[in-house]
Amino acid sequence: MARALPQPVRTFRVGGSVRDELLGRPQADRDWVVVGATPETMIASGFRPVGRDFPVFLHPETREEYALARTERKHGTGYRGFEFFASPDVTLEQDLARRDLTVNAMARDERGALIDPYGGERDLARGVLRHVSPAFAEDPLRVLRVARFAARVRFSVAPETEALMRAIVRSGELATLAPERVWQEVARGLMEAQPSAMLAVLRQCGALAALLPEVDALYGVPQPPFHHPEIDAGVHVAQALDFAAARGDVLPVRYAILAHDLGKGATPRERWPRHVAHEARGLKLAERLSERLRVPADCRDAARLAARFHADVANAEALRPATLYDLLLAADALRRPERLDHLRAACSADRNSRPGREHDGDRPGEWLSHALAVVRGVDAGAVARSAPSPKVEEAIRAARLKALRGWRAREQGGLLLE
Repeated sequence: MARALPQPVRTFRVGGSVRDELLGRPQADRDWVVVGATPETMIASGFRPVGRDFPVFLHPETREEYALARTERKHGTGYRGFEFFASPDVTLEQDLARRDLTVNAMARDERGALIDPYGGERDLARGVLRHVSPAFAEDPLRVLRVARFAARVRFSVAPETEALMRAIVRSGELATLAPERVWQEVARGLMEAQPSAMLAVLRQCGALAALLPEVDALYGVPQPPFHHPEIDAGVHVAQALDFAAARGDVLPVRYAILAHDLGKGATPRERWPRHVAHEARGLKLAERLSERLRVPADCRDAARLAARFHADVANAEALRPATLYDLLLAADALRRPERLDHLRAACSADRNSRPGREHDGDRPGEWLSHALAVVRGVDAGAVARSAPSPKVEEAIRAARLKALRGWRAREQGGLLLE
């Protein structure tokens, strides 16, 4: 930098890096708060301004973020309805007071001493997520952040904090959240170590029904005893998500699991526990959910395929060659094999997350992959050159179905024919 920050300016490492250090977790990004400085001071010392809503600066060498100590005041609705005030007079304690949770409101000074005015270290030891001040209720996005953080650290939510989260839900301010922000937090929560904890926290405070009503509708819905006798549809989805998290599955797979059984929540009560044709209902609900949250295309496509075909995948070895081929076409697996990989992973979590089935393997998915290899082995170009032009697609389909029939007969000893 051009020169050191002048005295009595002080810098403090704050927030997530302090929390993760105390938890013994890897520290990804480090954030800093500067007390006693002005924007002019920071710029003169070589820092580059990047903040739009309040003064944030990048260190000229480390590129880490340094924010001027600030306070905030609510002046409107939603998570954007805040005014920020940064000045050299704002203290570190005042800056920390505006943060969401006590475990995120700690700092270390230049000598490494812990500064913990709101009991964050104590709550870390107890495994509790607790709000810093009543101002927590002013930002509806914090409901999702708390749920996401619970999925990361597997902490419980303090009763008084849960009460504030319920108050936010009752206020209707969750409706002010932009779909992109909701999706961002949901996606992050799905990628944490225990996604079921996020769903549990959101459900407990009423936010799951407000933000993801299709998912909330699954809880309490019984399932056929020969498929999932031990749990209801909502608990099953949560369990499958944790299975996928333990396996390290990518986001499209985890979102597909979240959406794969939505049709069961729309089954008329008088038909419980049977859920005939729930795949068709689920497909519509998955598409509606993805559209509302503006989900990325890879996640949207994975959810659509899992909702529509998870029952077919489970019975892959019994599918007729034509049905099997149409499934591969619907997944666009010839051009985009990763989509079949996502479908396989989501469906295996659906099956193998059941108690006692964790090590059953993925025989249906392997069957699908072998079928794809058989289809790929047909020389479509040669078939096209020998077929009349109006009949090319029909000829290619016939050649691929013939190959599938032959492979299926060999694999199953010729006992199961179309």
